[in-house]
Amino acid sequence: MIGALIAGIIIALLIGLGIGFVLRNAQLKSAQADSQSLIEHAEIKANDLTKQAKVEADNLKKEAENLKKEKILELKEESQKRRESIENEFAETRTELKETEKRLKQREEILDRKDDTLTRKEQSLDSKEENLSNKTNTLNKREDALSQIESEKAAELARIASLSQDEAQEIVLGHTKDTLSKELAQMIRASEEKATAEADKKAKSIITLAMQRVSGDFVSEQTVSVVALPDDSMKGRIIGREGRNIRTFEALTGIDVIIDDTPEAVILSGFDPIRREIARLTLEQLVQDGRIHPARIEELVEKNRKDLDRRIREYGEQAAFEVGAHTLHPDLMKIMGRLHFRTSYGQNVLNHSIEVANLAGNLAGEMGENVTLAKRAGFLHDIGKALDHEIEGSHVEIGTELAKKYKENPVVINAIASHHGDTEPTNNISILVAAADALSAARPGARRESIENYIKRLQNLEEISNSFDGVETSFALQAGREIRVMVNPSALSDDKMTVLAHDIKEKIENDMDYPGNIKVTVIRETRAVDYAK
Repeated sequence: MIGALIAGIIIALLIGLGIGFVLRNAQLKSAQADSQSLIEHAEIKANDLTKQAKVEADNLKKEAENLKKEKILELKEESQKRRESIENEFAETRTELKETEKRLKQREEILDRKDDTLTRKEQSLDSKEENLSNKTNTLNKREDALSQIESEKAAELARIASLSQDEAQEIVLGHTKDTLSKELAQMIRASEEKATAEADKKAKSIITLAMQRVSGDFVSEQTVSVVALPDDSMKGRIIGREGRNIRTFEALTGIDVIIDDTPEAVILSGFDPIRREIARLTLEQLVQDGRIHPARIEELVEKNRKDLDRRIREYGEQAAFEVGAHTLHPDLMKIMGRLHFRTSYGQNVLNHSIEVANLAGNLAGEMGENVTLAKRAGFLHDIGKALDHEIEGSHVEIGTELAKKYKENPVVINAIASHHGDTEPTNNISILVAAADALSAARPGARRESIENYIKRLQNLEEISNSFDGVETSFALQAGREIRVMVNPSALSDDKMTVLAHDIKEKIENDMDYPGNIKVTVIRETRAVDYAK
């Protein structure tokens, strides 16, 4: 049984192997057939692509040949054009060269002719030079002869007149000096009479019209501040224990406190008007409050300094608004406000500046000038006085620098610089501002001087007048507004008297500082006295 079973299995295996082999062969044959079909199809497609590529290659070759032919034609055309252009340029160059050669030939001919002309002129100059040399020799000989004749003539004249040459020269110079002095006096008188005749009437009319529209207060300001006290016992409280209150007060304000025998009053003295005003306000508040000690003094000084700073700005703004200087820089307004506390010969400088501005504006209106600019220049002309206690230099220099710093109009700058004659005025407005300044200072009641300055000015006037030759004596009159000079009639003639008045006027203007004008009157008197018996 087992043997039969094994034999059956073996047979089955053999049969399965045979069937698998058959199937395997069938699959191989099928795969071979498919591969052969694909190969044939690929060969056909490759042949088609090869044919198509050949066709396209032939087409590209033809196109390349066509492009090559076109480019060759274009290059030939361009080369032809370039050749024609170069030939044209060569032709023009040859033409220009021919013209240049022609001009050079013409110029050469001209130069040859000039050379011939110069040669002839040179020959002529040589001839003239020789003639001049001969004439020069002749003139030298004549000059020597004339010199000899003049020497002989001078010697003969000296022999006849019994005078030396120096003595004769001195006589001639003296006569010439007298003649010139007379002519100078006549010229001065004639010019003064002419100027007076032409300008006096018009100037009086203009100044009168301007002054009629301006009114000013009389001087009332003091150069020191006086603080009234309720009683004399307050002086001791102001001084304080061992003087500590008054020392603190003076140190903080920079003002000297003068406590003397004046009943119920204390005097504050100082150069700076702003500090003096702060000190006055502080002391009045201390007296009113009654609490006087260093801490309270320091508190009130600081408070019043701030309040006064605000008031100064308000004074400046109000003054600028009054004269129409609305566009003035705020810093300049504040500086102008300081002038409310500044005086000059007793005249309040801020009021003086407003007055000068109005006068200058009125004068400018009469003269046809810019009224607004004239008012601005007149308003700022004394701005340097607000800082002359703090900055070195005259108020004119300080004011000019301030105006330049804040880029004021050049007319305003020149008006400030020239209103006292330090520089020359360059425009009519500067002249009008100087005239308005003199009018404001010279009107009655505008200014006053201390008795010391008044006496000193009178002495200086008389000393200047007496310093001239021929003056016998002089007298200052009308509070120094006029100087009368008495001269020796035998030493000075009427003509020289006019020159003397002019010279004294010039010296007064150069050496003295004074408000208004000073009249110089020179008097020459000759008397003949006889007695009938």
